[in-house]
Amino acid sequence: MIGRRELLIGGGCLVAAAAAYGLKPRHEISVLGDRSLNEIVPRAFGDWTSQDVGGLVAPKIEGSLADRLYNEMVERVYVNGETGAQIMVLMAHGDRNTDALQLHRPESCYPAFGFTLSSNQPTDIPLAQDVSIPGRRLVADAPGRRESIVYWTRLGEYLPINSGEQRRDRLRTAMEGNVPDGLLARFSAIGSSPDATLDLLQAFVPALVLSTPAEGRDALIGSKRARALAQQV
Repeated sequence: MIGRRELLIGGGCLVAAAAAYGLKPRHEISVLGDRSLNEIVPRAFGDWTSQDVGGLVAPKIEGSLADRLYNEMVERVYVNGETGAQIMVLMAHGDRNTDALQLHRPESCYPAFGFTLSSNQPTDIPLAQDVSIPGRRLVADAPGRRESIVYWTRLGEYLPINSGEQRRDRLRTAMEGNVPDGLLARFSAIGSSPDATLDLLQAFVPALVLSTPAEGRDALIGSKRARALAQQV
C-alpha cells in the first residue's frame, strides 16, 4: 500500500516536474540574428591589416562539442604595418547556449591544452566615457611560449566575466523562457613581457570595436553598450 510519505514524495516530484517544464526555455533569441561576424568585424583599420588563419582553436570536428556549439568562427591574425606587432583574434558565435552547450572560457581551455595560467584577472576595457567591456586578462605559459590574452563573452545581452556569472545569466534567460546566443571574443599576443603584450591588447581591442560599423557593434558588446557608444562615437 502506498503510504502518505510516498504520496508526498510523488506529489513533490510532480510539482518539480511541472516547474521544470514551466522553466524550460522555448524562445530562441539572437543578438547577431542573420548577420555574419565575418562581415561585421573589420579586416583592416588604422595601421592594422589581417589575414584569415586556422588553428586558433582545436580542430572543429563534425559532431564534436565545438562543432555543435559554434555556428561561425572568425580566426584572423592582425599585423601592425608600422611596428610589426601581431595579434591573434578569435571570435566564435553560437546560436544556442544551454546547460548542455555553453561558451568555452579560455581559463578552462588553455590548461586543457597544457598551458599554466600565471595570471587570471578581471578587467574593464574602456571604449568611451562610461562605456566599457567587462572581460578578463590572462597570461598562459607553455614550454617556449608565453601568451597574453584579453577576452570577453556575451550571453544574449549579458557579458559575464566568470563561470559563476555565466551560470547566473544563463539561469536568468532560462527563467525568462529564452535560449540566448553566445559570443566568445578572444585576443592574444605572444611575448616574453606580459605587461607589454597586455598593454598592446588593451589598446587594440577598443580600436577594433570602434572601427566596427555602429549597426554591427551590438553583436559584439550587446545592445545597451552599443547604443551608449553610438551616442558618443
